[in-house]
Amino acid sequence: MAQSGTELVIETATAACSVALLQDGVLVAEIHEVVGRGHAERLIPMIAELPDGGRADAIRVDCGPGSFTGVRVGLAAARALGLGWGVPVTGFSSLALIAADVADPPATLAVAIGGGHGELFVQRFATAPLRPASEVASLKLEIAAETLSEAVIAGSAAEQVIAARGSGEARVAEARAANFVSLPAELTARPPTPIYGRAPDARPPA
Repeated sequence: MAQSGTELVIETATAACSVALLQDGVLVAEIHEVVGRGHAERLIPMIAELPDGGRADAIRVDCGPGSFTGVRVGLAAARALGLGWGVPVTGFSSLALIAADVADPPATLAVAIGGGHGELFVQRFATAPLRPASEVASLKLEIAAETLSEAVIAGSAAEQVIAARGSGEARVAEARAANFVSLPAELTARPPTPIYGRAPDARPPA
């Protein structure tokens, strides 16, 4: 769970640009907008709109996987603010944040979102308490449909997986910064570095 003091939470890895301010683990304020590709233009103004300009004792930032540009925007802002305010910065996963948004979750569920290059980012979770049940993987739709055995799938690509599989339930869930309050402490202490979810397309020459 969230720690004591104030925390600024930043989420820009998905189509949403989302920020939240917490006080001793309790949500004080949030701004959540689906902006598509406008994270760079919207993030800092959104933080400024929070109480006290979003100033906090710690910063928590979504490290991905998701949009390459969105992940970099969020991390750059978090690191800059952390340096300027002299406060620690830690990271968390977009897929865990989506899993935390599932209402009345079953014992296990899967999260699937678009990953680019015709693939999906997928991960399985246990929910009592919330914890990863597999590593993040980047899979073609057909492989994801074969691999994910969970009856409930959440995330922006959930309906695609259910349709390809021919069974199961797609749950509406988003990567909202406010969901941070539902993440166990062990899922909120990643170093603030990108989770790309797949190998880079460009490789150095041998």
